[in-house]
Amino acid sequence: MGIRKLGHYSVRTVDLEASRRFYTGVLGLREGFRPPFKFPGIWLYAGGDEADFGVVHIIGIDRDDPQGLKDYLGDKDEAGLAGTGAIDHVAFLATGLGAMRARLADAGHPFTERTVPSLGLYQLFIADPSGVTVEMNYPHDEARDLGLA
Repeated sequence: MGIRKLGHYSVRTVDLEASRRFYTGVLGLREGFRPPFKFPGIWLYAGGDEADFGVVHIIGIDRDDPQGLKDYLGDKDEAGLAGTGAIDHVAFLATGLGAMRARLADAGHPFTERTVPSLGLYQLFIADPSGVTVEMNYPHDEARDLGLA
């Protein structure tokens, strides 16, 4: 059996609320079902289907009671939780380039953008509150229609 698609990616954070605001308010994902783990967190979904267990899992660090997280996923040094480490970025295929650029501008959230030569993609690169780089890939036609390409 081969790999079909990315299941999800997870981010550990000491600021669960900042991550919630970024992923729901800026990227437009929605919060949904999450099992009752013994540590805080959020599961975020794209669209209305919860059958795939979400696309982003935010793992909250409870400094007052870290044992549940340690028991389930192990301990990690907080100093190493910034940025993407050895993983350069995570990427989503998306539509609605104009709406995303407007949400980013409204939030005052910086991003970079570019066209991928020969692939017909227009990309936005955005850092989440933990410093994880998120790549959003849009059809090049959307960028052309907005006068960006």
